[in-house]
Amino acid sequence: MQTIPSDPMILFSFINMKLRDEFSSLDELCATLGIERKWLEDKLESVGFEYSSENNKFW
Repeated sequence: MQTIPSDPMILFSFINMKLRDEFSSLDELCATLGIERKWLEDKLESVGFEYSSENNKFW
């Protein structure tokens, strides 16, 4: 399993890069990286980001 950054701002950048370059959806990213979608959304929401499925990125 790939190491997932714990700092929310670095995590934000890391996840958006992965979504842009490698994955067509958040569900696909989570399944491949072995992370829980709710955990990821809660972690990024705690610093003001939310996922847009239309844009396939957090903002």
